Amino acid sequence: MMVEDDVAAKLHAEARKSGKSFKVVVNESIRLGLLSKRTTGPRGRFVVKPFAVKKKTGINYDNVWQLVEDLEGPAYK
Repeated sequence: MMVEDDVAAKLHAEARKSGKSFKVVVNESIRLGLLSKRTTGPRGRFVVKPFAVKKKTGINYDNVWQLVEDLEGPAYK
């Protein structure tokens, strides 16, 4: 099995930077890669819990565009 040139260059650079042997860097990198494959996946259901919002009196929430205009001013056209 051959390692591609760009990967080998990154592995050699990491070995020089870390002071570890090339073999150790290769094995650690492969282990990390294999571990990350196992740990990425569905993490369960994502649930958003609603909370009560107090409405302000005097504001009409039925027309969203009117509400935005009332709060932020006339829309730019």
